[in-house]
Amino acid sequence: MVLPGGPDFTVPLAIAPDDLRQLADHDAEHRTFPGRAGPLAALDTGGKAVRGTALLVAGYTGSKEDFAPLLAPLADAGYRVVALDQRGQYESPGPDDPAEYSVAELAADVVAVARVLREESGEPLHLLGHSFGGLVTRAAVLAEPGLFTSFTLLGSGPSQLTGRRADLLDHLGPLLDAGGVQLVHETLEQVAMTDERAQAVPAPTREFYSRRFLRNSEAGLRGMADAMLNEPDRVAELAAAGVPILVAHGEADDAWLPHVQDDMAQRLGARHEVINNSIHSPAVENPPRTLEVLLDFWATASSRA
Repeated sequence: MVLPGGPDFTVPLAIAPDDLRQLADHDAEHRTFPGRAGPLAALDTGGKAVRGTALLVAGYTGSKEDFAPLLAPLADAGYRVVALDQRGQYESPGPDDPAEYSVAELAADVVAVARVLREESGEPLHLLGHSFGGLVTRAAVLAEPGLFTSFTLLGSGPSQLTGRRADLLDHLGPLLDAGGVQLVHETLEQVAMTDERAQAVPAPTREFYSRRFLRNSEAGLRGMADAMLNEPDRVAELAAAGVPILVAHGEADDAWLPHVQDDMAQRLGARHEVINNSIHSPAVENPPRTLEVLLDFWATASSRA
């Protein structure tokens, strides 16, 4: 069982023994931002934001560390970067009611953080959402389009998740009912033990995956899954918002499939970039190319602002 936003070992991808991925070195500091339901944990590179600020939002079962390989290079390029745990993820506490994890509620958190960043660093402010985080950040853009200089959908889609990954979520509720987050984690571990590619991931990274997953809120897992499986198509609304948009994804994305994201990009009139040698998480699977794409897009968007 592989949950959207988590490590995927079902598609071949070379993993070097020294590839620490989410544990990549960076100088970002831990800090919290006020969310509507409690504090939101973040990694913040700080700095003077010479070229602007970037707010990066993780996907389902993910965390701010999913952007770790990008933090130092983006900071070196002159950006202040803030990577965020959504409520109920890893180091951000969350409410016990699954209804508090709707796309609208999560988007309101993003808007709250964006307002703080605009007050602290001014313009430009670039927003990026990965996977389910793309659906959340899309709602934030639609709620407050004037806050954002640009918007990037990274491995996300036009509407609800479908296909194999959506089918896997059908198993989530019964597992949570039977044994909570711990049983879901044990099930994931059993699957990983049968795949040599999973075992190729360095031990510190595997330990991080376990530690992070066990800190997910049970209500958050339920509520976000429901939100992801029921999100309507809002592409026309986003196209009308007037914010420059980038649609980027791995060449073998197995959540929202590449042809689905290509169609979305066309409907949006957005820039479209396919990131080679990556599946669903280009920021950790091919950081150099992801960095190149983002820097070029943000520079173009800022020049048009």
